[in-house]
Amino acid sequence: MKTTVLVGSIRKNSYNRKIADFMKKRYGDTFQMDMPDLVNLPYFDQDAEESPAEEVTAFKQQIKDSDAVIIVTPEYNHSVPGMLKNALDWLSRVDKVLTGKPVLIVGASPGFLGTVRCQMHLRQILAAPGMSARVLPGNEVFIGGVHQKLAEDGSITDTGTVDFLDTVMKNFETFAKTEPAL
Repeated sequence: MKTTVLVGSIRKNSYNRKIADFMKKRYGDTFQMDMPDLVNLPYFDQDAEESPAEEVTAFKQQIKDSDAVIIVTPEYNHSVPGMLKNALDWLSRVDKVLTGKPVLIVGASPGFLGTVRCQMHLRQILAAPGMSARVLPGNEVFIGGVHQKLAEDGSITDTGTVDFLDTVMKNFETFAKTEPAL
């Protein structure tokens, strides 16, 4: 299944990038994951939405061509990181390429709550009329205390977390292959 993974952090040693990389390795037989670099997208500008920069056009086409989208993101100030929000703003305009697209949200944080507030906001954003994405329900992935669950090579050492991710990814595969109810 062709899948685009949006990572909401550009930090060099991002925990969320490590989680995304782990997922790409572990679930690569089912999900062919590509991770675009969101840092190259210009700031959303409504004056340019009809004729956006080449980077935006390519990004939107990648999402359009994907069977599914996975968002792996930290939480910044109890919300969505600005770089991720900018990417979503571009996706919500003109051709609205996320409409009906199956989406899974994953978030990791050293804190106990593991991005719960960010994901709450992200679900609201993805439900907006310009987005209308199909977010996998009932499978919230909040990886709290992530700094204690990763090895140096980026593998997840906590078996409970890996087992839960295995279950969620199987659920997401089923969800992504299911036609949306009208």
